[in-house]
Amino acid sequence: MTGFKLDARARLSIALALTAAGGDALLTRQQEEDAKALGMSGAEVDMARSGSSFDFQVSRALALALAPNDEQRERAVRAGLSVHVCAEIEEIAALYKNRSLP
Repeated sequence: MTGFKLDARARLSIALALTAAGGDALLTRQQEEDAKALGMSGAEVDMARSGSSFDFQVSRALALALAPNDEQRERAVRAGLSVHVCAEIEEIAALYKNRSLP
């Protein structure tokens, strides 16, 4: 399980997970349009919003994005995500967290 790429589908899945509780109807519609354009099914979108995925590595990426800590990072690395990808996921999570601050 190596070679995980943080591609558009994985990035959108992370965004879906990080913004699921936001309640922004416009953002939700835009994400659904983006997901459709990427060929993601409704079930994939629903799973991402709940912090999971049918893909094991994406699930590890989502877990890290939702709880960026040593334990989740170690699990992600064991699942085949590189340290560099993990750092990028943590940066994305921090950006979303900072956007939601007043």
